[in-house]
Amino acid sequence: MQSTARFLWQRLEPYHGLIYFVPEADQHYTALGLDPGMMGYFGSRSAAMGAVPAEVIVATFFNFEPSRVHAVVPEVWRRTSPEALWTARLAAADAALRRLFGTRLDQADIADAAEMLRRIVPACRPEGRPLFAGHLAQAWPDAPHLALWFGITLLREFRGDGHIAALTAEGVSGVEALVLHGATGAVPPAVLKATRAWDDDAWVAASRGLMARGWLAADGTLTPVGKQHRDEVERRTDELAAAPWSLLGDDDAVWLAALGKELSATIVAAGTFPGR
Repeated sequence: MQSTARFLWQRLEPYHGLIYFVPEADQHYTALGLDPGMMGYFGSRSAAMGAVPAEVIVATFFNFEPSRVHAVVPEVWRRTSPEALWTARLAAADAALRRLFGTRLDQADIADAAEMLRRIVPACRPEGRPLFAGHLAQAWPDAPHLALWFGITLLREFRGDGHIAALTAEGVSGVEALVLHGATGAVPPAVLKATRAWDDDAWVAASRGLMARGWLAADGTLTPVGKQHRDEVERRTDELAAAPWSLLGDDDAVWLAALGKELSATIVAAGTFPGR
């Protein structure tokens, strides 16, 4: 049975996740002197933590090949500042949301949803949650549609930090987590390998290690033991993310899920996410 935390997160996630795909993001980041692509991604997502070194991004982003991060991150902070990148990220989200939704953003339910998230975020403790903690230190935007985006962003990073904790507790590395994710069939392994910059040797080595643990079959699918592990990580992630969502009453949860479904459908229908 799917948890409330996961269900609500899935309904709301595209409203946050669009920032990684919309053209407005690269437009704002390149205006600061960054190259298109990973410079903007690594810099804008980590900017809330300050001008952190590559090692911190390797740790907190978890599943990117480390040399790719080291090749990009120092140059990001030579060209711009965390403060400028954070401002650019908000401006990009604002521009993309206004393009996708227009006057829909001015309706009262957007402000109501933002206020609802603002009420539940204090249940998220920052201990052991570095990406969440960095974002928590930022000011909430005044515009309701941006406050909603920011609230969802906070909850996303809170959940993500917990997911990494669950994987780490199971002794799973970043590349192994990708191999296991690919083995579920949700995303083609080739896409995961390419977008996180892992070469064939590293991918094969991780696969062999998971086979030795009995989690991965020779055909690249999950074994029953591997599925059990995967399910446990997801269950633990949901448990670690549950605190804020548990503050919502049933009626509020149903209402927020319906709004999230509507907003997400608009974002997906616009072709925002490749392959969807």
